[in-house]
Amino acid sequence: MSEDKDMSFFGHIGELRGHLIRSILAIVIAAIVVGFNINWIMDHIFFGPTRNDFPTFKLVNEFSQWVLGEDSITLPDEFPVRVQRLYQQFNVMMAVSIFGGIVAAFPYIVWELWRFISPALHPNERKNSIFIINSVWILFMTGVLCGYFLILPFAVNFGVIFKISDIIIPLYDLSDYTTLFLQVVIGMGVVFLFPVLIYFLTNIGILNPQFMKTYRRHAIVLIMVVAAIITPADVLSMIMAALPLLLLYEFSIVMCGYTYKKVQKRDASSSQAVQKS
Repeated sequence: MSEDKDMSFFGHIGELRGHLIRSILAIVIAAIVVGFNINWIMDHIFFGPTRNDFPTFKLVNEFSQWVLGEDSITLPDEFPVRVQRLYQQFNVMMAVSIFGGIVAAFPYIVWELWRFISPALHPNERKNSIFIINSVWILFMTGVLCGYFLILPFAVNFGVIFKISDIIIPLYDLSDYTTLFLQVVIGMGVVFLFPVLIYFLTNIGILNPQFMKTYRRHAIVLIMVVAAIITPADVLSMIMAALPLLLLYEFSIVMCGYTYKKVQKRDASSSQAVQKS
């Protein structure tokens, strides 16, 4: 964005288009990198939560050995995956590449967003915006890692060990597993942006900490609903998703209170300035 704050509407549109094009190019480049390494990514990352040597399972079993004297999670040695349609593997490769490109390029996309809006901000606002912009990509990446290491393994474990008959031979669909993977990982990344939304709503005067405390019980119910949406039907996965979201809500209350005080001070300073003038 140009430093000229009197830029026309179409000038702003042109600047925004440039930032969008660079962001899309970053996603495309990252997606191409993922695509060229798709075999390694599928074997070691994508299907990682289906193996007993996954870090989450190893950590849980080490704790279980210390407490119970035996492993509490043991998956089958094989995770048989079927392909039903001719282009199913190609479609999964494209989906993994695109979403992997979005995740990898997300910090750069946020940086491009900051470059677009920062020239229009006052120096103090610009200083605060740096903190907010960094918080956006850090929270998103934290949510992605939380979904991958904390929720997805338990969702896979439940789906694999749950049986209604020994006669049934498991054969898992590739697209079904892909949907589960992206739903949990990307879904948690998006949900973890909740504190940023709270910050903006507080900053424009819509929310206050008292409101969030008053409706905490309603928020808990809503969090359980969201956890049920982004996870499979099992209770353990839903609880594992709900716990970090509950912590996020409590953190958002604290942040809302801090932001609300700053907004009050700003409004008081503005009122005094108007009265003096």
